[in-house]
Amino acid sequence: MFTISINFATIYILLSIIDNKLKNVKPEFNRITIKVGSNVITQKDGSLNDGRILRIVEDIAVLYRQGVEVLLITSGAVAAGRESIMLSRKTNIVAARQIWAAIGQVKLMSSYQFLFGKYGIQAGQLLATKDSFRDRRNYLNMKNCISAMLENRVLPIVNENDAISINELMFTDNDELSGLISSMMDCQTLIILSNVDGIYRGSPEDEGSKLIRSVDSGSESMEKFISSDKSGFGRGGMMTKYFIAKKIAAEGIDVFIANGLRDSIIADIIGGKDVPYTRFMAGEQKETGVKRWLYHSDTFAKGSVVINSGAKEALMGEKATSLLMIGITGINGFFRKGDIVRIIDEDGNYLGLGQAQYDSDKAVENIGMKLRKPFIHYDYLFIYEKNKGMIHHNEDFKSN
Repeated sequence: MFTISINFATIYILLSIIDNKLKNVKPEFNRITIKVGSNVITQKDGSLNDGRILRIVEDIAVLYRQGVEVLLITSGAVAAGRESIMLSRKTNIVAARQIWAAIGQVKLMSSYQFLFGKYGIQAGQLLATKDSFRDRRNYLNMKNCISAMLENRVLPIVNENDAISINELMFTDNDELSGLISSMMDCQTLIILSNVDGIYRGSPEDEGSKLIRSVDSGSESMEKFISSDKSGFGRGGMMTKYFIAKKIAAEGIDVFIANGLRDSIIADIIGGKDVPYTRFMAGEQKETGVKRWLYHSDTFAKGSVVINSGAKEALMGEKATSLLMIGITGINGFFRKGDIVRIIDEDGNYLGLGQAQYDSDKAVENIGMKLRKPFIHYDYLFIYEKNKGMIHHNEDFKSN
């Protein structure tokens, strides 16, 4: 199946040498997420680059042997499937993507399982859609599954379920998925591997462009330096990586954007070597549990509610307060009980979000009424003003 002519016994010897440099792994690397982009593990024709996958597997094997818990988020299924079948001209682009994903995911996991198996590492596959994170029960089911895998030394390999993820069910790309997984699993570090060294002050191809090595909460905005171009086989680009990295770092997780085409890049980062990357420094904020889930639920919101000045003042105060129906003046959109909804004030400013205890029809019936049961209980309420360290990228949200 593979054309790689490598003696694995020799690799083990080389890894043992590298291991000596990683004997004292820093606490911030005890549990990490590694995201691999399509352009890292596929060749120009879209076929899987088995040699590059092996290099990444080697790095992870080093960490695994040091007791580091690794979660691998991988793209590449759609790209891998493209080369395997010639589809009918009648097949629309959505159906084509689903077919490529279904075929390519098998090829992708076969590659990973074969290579990880050579190092005695058992790998397991998880396929996710937005619904895996939208519903609190599904969210906890996934978290419990990954936790059990890690406890049993099974390496989780996660990818978006592109065979069924279409339109509103799709993540922005696997950068978003890697951020959600990192947050869900309380990881200390997220490493995003692209086909460039990080974020530059200009185009990476320009000779005068300089790599931005470090970004923190006080750094200037990098948006003006970043091209909006998308990667060849992926849906995302550096702009998406920047926003995801900034948001995750604000949550208290270190994020590195680095070049996955460089050999040993993962081990070099963790070993503290002077290699090129852009690092987003972890902030002090460290939300847990339900609040963390809500922090990442903005794109899952099904509707919004408008609140009056009294309710706004109560929610912004220091006292823990639920959102009551008496403070709601408007309902936008359709949602069911248990769905995530946005909270906006009467000027259209986005204040936060929470889990609705009423569906939209019942909420409309009870606008402004004094009911015992709150519309959103405090435990399932997230107000951004109370979490200023958390970066939010929808400040311009206005109600329709």
